[in-house]
Amino acid sequence: MIIQKTENSRISTFDPNNFSFGNTFIDHMVICEYEDGKWGDVKLVPYGPIPFTPAMMGVNYGQACFEGMKAYKDKDGQVFLFRPEKNFERINKSATRLAMPEITEEMFLDGLKALVDIDRDWIPQGEGMSLYIRPLIFATEEALKARVSNKYMFAIVATPAKMYYSEPVSVKISDHYSRAASGGVGSAKAAGNYAASFYPTQLAIEEGYEQIIWTDDATHQYFEESGTMNVFVRINDTIYTPPTSEKILDGVTRDSFIKLAQKNGIEVKIEPVAVKDVVEAQKNGTLKEVWGVGTAVVTTVFQALGFNGEKLELPKLSDEESYAVQLKNELVNLQNNLVEDPFGWRVLVEKNVLETV
Repeated sequence: MIIQKTENSRISTFDPNNFSFGNTFIDHMVICEYEDGKWGDVKLVPYGPIPFTPAMMGVNYGQACFEGMKAYKDKDGQVFLFRPEKNFERINKSATRLAMPEITEEMFLDGLKALVDIDRDWIPQGEGMSLYIRPLIFATEEALKARVSNKYMFAIVATPAKMYYSEPVSVKISDHYSRAASGGVGSAKAAGNYAASFYPTQLAIEEGYEQIIWTDDATHQYFEESGTMNVFVRINDTIYTPPTSEKILDGVTRDSFIKLAQKNGIEVKIEPVAVKDVVEAQKNGTLKEVWGVGTAVVTTVFQALGFNGEKLELPKLSDEESYAVQLKNELVNLQNNLVEDPFGWRVLVEKNVLETV
């Protein structure tokens, strides 16, 4: 790894009590370029702009994917990653689907650890605090021709993070727009998936909702995801969540919720979730809660579902009654090294890791 430390750290300007998620970037970033059929040296460099032209193929033809993950700092100042091997597996799955070259595990994990170590002072400590990390791969060749690019960049940037949604939100069940289609790129974290979601989300916001529950493209009769999150439904004391597929992202937080629920003896059914069953359960009082999960938000509890012009209110559960809150708290405590880790999910980032990479 080639290391170029910044001579002008901005850490003194960072106020951990006053910052916006996604707009404050740490001092360094990781970059690595692909050309002539191979990846070059991984470089840790000062964060900043990279020169590209409007003819860059990633901009014109959409070869771009990314990951979302976090680093956490415990009360003793130790820093941990959470299940980074899952993000490594998924970014390569996304790259393959978009006809981009895979990266090596060494590039990914060594780059992560080096970046998090050198900028560990940027990681805020406390409830709801973390460092949000964004690994990404995108096409960089300068060419206006619709074909696979010959040049790419792998990069890792990061931003301090705090609690995303603090209050329950209302979501609209989509009856027209879909996030992904069969045979498409729904199971990849493709940049274009997010671009395509913005317009339908804007329409939902204009109707008084904060987000959308995406339904299947063929019939709009089954839940798939919600916004940028995987979705969970609790009817009576059973949790339901749609199975992952080529249309549904295999979320790390989703998998963690499932395993924690099963560890706690909660029944989890991974099967198609029909809109009509959820609506019927709301009408007869057996629908206890619906929520979304993802890296950035951890958990977002829904307070109402919009369906056929009607706003269906959900029960207001106490923290002790809510599976969503219980599982979120257990996951966050595990991530922050407040409880034992029976799964081996936490990965300690050693200090001075740069001396070994």
